[in-house]
Amino acid sequence: MVAAKLFDDDFLQRLELLAVVARKVLGGVAKAERRARRIGQGIEFADHRDYHPGDDFRYIDWNIYGRLDRLLLRLFEEEEDLFIYLLPDLSTSMGAGRPPKWDYARQVAAALAYVGLSGLDRVSLVPFADRVLGRLPPTRGKGQIFKIFDFLEKLPTGGPTRLLDSLRTFVHQSKRRGLAVVISDFYDPAGVEDGLNYLRYHKFETFVIQVHDLAELEFPHQGELTLVDCETGRELPVTVTPGLVARYRQAHRRFSLGINEFCTSHAIPYYLAPVQTPFDELVLQVFRDGGFLR
Repeated sequence: MVAAKLFDDDFLQRLELLAVVARKVLGGVAKAERRARRIGQGIEFADHRDYHPGDDFRYIDWNIYGRLDRLLLRLFEEEEDLFIYLLPDLSTSMGAGRPPKWDYARQVAAALAYVGLSGLDRVSLVPFADRVLGRLPPTRGKGQIFKIFDFLEKLPTGGPTRLLDSLRTFVHQSKRRGLAVVISDFYDPAGVEDGLNYLRYHKFETFVIQVHDLAELEFPHQGELTLVDCETGRELPVTVTPGLVARYRQAHRRFSLGINEFCTSHAIPYYLAPVQTPFDELVLQVFRDGGFLR
């Protein structure tokens, strides 16, 4: 069963260890310091502004009025929950790999969700392929992890990858901005830049995790073959030679390097994640680099 393979008791124990490490990485930072801040009527002083008729006179700074004969209103920092959106790709190409890339993507999403829930952030799941495949609304509290497991286990899989269309739908459905973690192999013929830029332009802090299988770089057979695109069904007859395999590997490296360079140039955290790397090792690397934890 999928549940036994993905989210068994051992998986849950590994998640709890990750949550412990996350708390240590934060170094005892208070919960309020992990929140996004906005100016409001909280408890920590932030600034002044001129008093206008209709403002709450309780926030007038009378000390300044006594010194400067000006009515100024005290402003305070107000805590605001951090929203974390996890977007695993469940297109057909993600079914390749041992383990399948979409299983790995769901495990990584669940691990990041658990850490977010443990930190009292609000976590939402938005899987996609050629479109958004479903949505788990923002939830909060570590006990909600079982709802996340259940949601991830029941997701449909398959279809082509259309990153821009999927991310455009996600943005239009998401009123609250926050951290958007895209977990995908990014095998979209239209490319990835437009989709990731769409997130950036709409003020989402973007994370990229590129999942791949090291076996994707291997060709066990040589000679006359017909390659079939797993998402479109398109067939391509080829003659596989050592030289062709070398050029393919070079092209794959350029593909991944291109995504990395795009992310680096736009200050987007990027991780290349082979499915052979245990999911918790990847998540620990994300913690060590900072950005996800705050």
